[in-house]
Amino acid sequence: MATEAGTRVEVKRSKNESSAALIRRFTRRAQTLGLVRAVRNGRYFERAKSKNVEHKRALVSKTRRENYNELVKLGKIDPAAKKTRKR
Repeated sequence: MATEAGTRVEVKRSKNESSAALIRRFTRRAQTLGLVRAVRNGRYFERAKSKNVEHKRALVSKTRRENYNELVKLGKIDPAAKKTRKR
């Protein structure tokens, strides 16, 4: 990720540029560098997961995906039907 402690975004106002356009240009440049996402992600501390936990989670998602694809092949699930989750 390109968000290090030394990352800076600097824009200079051109001759006939409005303040709104300057802010828009600054925001766009900050988003392209990934600063906005990095700040939002760093808002709350999240502990790093161990390799074993990540590996187990990957295996579970892989088996779920394989099971879903098998059911689609057997014709028990229509992949065109939109999934809706009620919360």
